[in-house]
Amino acid sequence: MKSYDLSELNILVLEKHLLVRKLLTDVFSEFGVATVFSTADPREAYKYFNDYDVDIVFCDWTPDLDGMAFLRQIRQALDTPNPYAPIVVVTANTELRHVCHARDNGMTEFLAKPISAKTIYARLCSVIENPRPFIRVGDFFGPDRRRRASSNFDHGDRRRAV
Repeated sequence: MKSYDLSELNILVLEKHLLVRKLLTDVFSEFGVATVFSTADPREAYKYFNDYDVDIVFCDWTPDLDGMAFLRQIRQALDTPNPYAPIVVVTANTELRHVCHARDNGMTEFLAKPISAKTIYARLCSVIENPRPFIRVGDFFGPDRRRRASSNFDHGDRRRAV
């Protein structure tokens, strides 16, 4: 993986579990990230998001913390300062239906628990190296869900039924 200077990043961590929150904060510190806002409270996280120039959000999703509601708030709220912010969903909900649900709510990247410094850095690199265009279709707003070219569609709009 490529090495990046992350010292100018502002990262927001919304994580229910204190140990995981501390792990993420410590790992970001080791990566040289100067500013990490960290909380278990979605209201406080949204206040941080509104009050500071947050570059990337790492958002938990558990039965006790509705990360999808927080994600939708960032993407859809009328008062959101940056609906285009990259959002990495960090969760133990790893079934395909969970990944699809998070994708359909506008996540940028998915990080399955248990996490490691290597997987955290890989998601940071992915956000940096592969910025995705944003689209609005119906009630969806978020990063374009297509990640690669498909040989099944050699012309025209891939969203249109053939």
